[in-house]
Amino acid sequence: MFAILLQAMVGCIYRNGNKFAFFCMVVLYFIKKGTYVMPDYTRKEAEAGLKDKLPAIDTFPNQFPGYEIKIEIPEFTSVCPKTGLPDFGAITIRYVPDKYCLELKSLKMYILEYRNLGIFYENAVNRILEDIVAACKPVRASVAGDFNPRGGMKSVIEAHYPRPKKGAK
Repeated sequence: MFAILLQAMVGCIYRNGNKFAFFCMVVLYFIKKGTYVMPDYTRKEAEAGLKDKLPAIDTFPNQFPGYEIKIEIPEFTSVCPKTGLPDFGAITIRYVPDKYCLELKSLKMYILEYRNLGIFYENAVNRILEDIVAACKPVRASVAGDFNPRGGMKSVIEAHYPRPKKGAK
């Protein structure tokens, strides 16, 4: 029944010259049949940027206990590893230092390296967190990425340290 109705609609739409609507109907038909597959994302795209060499983040000795540092980076850019298109957003880093604080000039040089790095939003936020934890070993830390809309969708990614234990929700 669905196929007959769809054929009638497609014929009507195509004869009236609306090729985009025709394309949408064809895609809906294949989705309904379960035969439409999105372009593949391979392991290559999924892991892009995670192992690339980036500048070291320097630290200096912390002088005071029990306070939080918030660093805002309003002009973060990276590149989509699948399309090569630029991604824009704001990164917010919050951490409670233990023995070391992040040195901001080296952090800036580190962040600037993302400008030409192909990496997904989720990976960028998690990699920044991992690199910050490795550099200064904070009591706790979080990194939030608030990315500009693309294709009508906005993404906000947050990663926290310490990480939940495996198996914990």
